[in-house]
This record gives sequence, C-alpha cells and structure tokens, in this order.
Amino acid sequence: MSTDQIDQLYTYVQEHCLWQFFSRTWDRQENIDGILTAAADLLTGEAPKRETPMERLFYADAIILAADFKKQFPWIMEASSAEVRQLLDGVKAKLTDIAITHSKNGELNAANY
Repeated sequence: MSTDQIDQLYTYVQEHCLWQFFSRTWDRQENIDGILTAAADLLTGEAPKRETPMERLFYADAIILAADFKKQFPWIMEASSAEVRQLLDGVKAKLTDIAITHSKNGELNAANY
C-alpha cells in the first residue's frame, strides 16, 4: 500500500463519482463512508450490509466502484484485506478533506436550505 495507490483511487473517484458532491455535509459524509465501506467489503470478499434502503443504495454504487477498481487498478486484488481497507480509508480521508472540510461551498451547512 502506498500514497500513490491512494491517490490513484482518489483521482478515479473524483473524476467518475457524483455521490461525493451531494448538497449537504451530512449527505456527503454518509455517501463517502457508506459507499467506500461497502466497496471495501466487496473487495475483501465480505458481504456488505443491505438491510436498509440506504445500505442497499450504497451497495448498488459500491458494486460498480469495486468492479471499476478491479478493472482499472488490478494491483488492488493483490492487496490483503487489511491493505484494501487502509487504501479505502485513505481515499475516504482525502474525499472528506476536499469535499467537506475544505469545501468553499457555503451552502453545505446552511440551516435554511
């Protein structure tokens, strides 16, 4: 696992996934955490949670993301389960930092929207 690999996955998500740009902070965080956790489960051979409608939505997006990661970055299949989780935790951290923490979008936390 390397910073370069995290950057590759992060760049892919930035270029291909709109779910990171939902209109509210809580919604962005929920999507980032839910989809990447489900994708990590799929990539490590575990069954993602699918009990609630939101968990099923995250699962649906994670199926596509995990398949794309396998196709675009075959090295991910050589990583251990712990390494895959570390990689995706790194992607989560970068997405959260860019799309939430340092976002210039003032409406993310507007109470009257």
